[in-house]
Amino acid sequence: MLEAILTLDSSILLWIQDFLRNDLLSAFFTTYTHLADNGELWIAVCVLFLLFRKTRPAGIVGLLSLLTAHLVNTELLKNIIARPRPFTRLEELECLIKQPSSYSFPSGHSSASFAAAGAWLQTLSGEKWMAPFKVLAVIMALLMAFSRLYVGVHYPTDVIAGSLMGFLASVVVTRIYRKVSYRLSYRPHR
Repeated sequence: MLEAILTLDSSILLWIQDFLRNDLLSAFFTTYTHLADNGELWIAVCVLFLLFRKTRPAGIVGLLSLLTAHLVNTELLKNIIARPRPFTRLEELECLIKQPSSYSFPSGHSSASFAAAGAWLQTLSGEKWMAPFKVLAVIMALLMAFSRLYVGVHYPTDVIAGSLMGFLASVVVTRIYRKVSYRLSYRPHR
């Protein structure tokens, strides 16, 4: 079973390399993937949200979701699972960026993308302008996750697991935030 998954993972990466890569997409994805090397893109948007009262919960939950996803995925799971990067196993795969030295599973970029997008989906509400931003957040997260496959630094299962774990982090953090906010705002009648 694991061998079949690894074979499928490898086949998808080589298919992307052979049939999707071109100069225009390579320029876009190599640039886009670097926007979140340390979560910068997602952190910047969260900080921007902190500046305005209506979006402040999205900023707080976003930052806490990013931190949670980082600790669980990058600091814990990557080191426990210790899966080598695909370019170390597939001689035919050309890595388009500087080869990361960390382990492959789960994808930290994908995790951060979906932690932030998930937080924003759950906390931005009310204003009409927020609906298109939610769609944009999901598209940005999907593009970031795909960029990791495109540049050859993650297997598809790394990206899927990272995305799911990031979104799960946002769900947990959002629930905790709402409970704490409710308790802080609750004033019993006397």
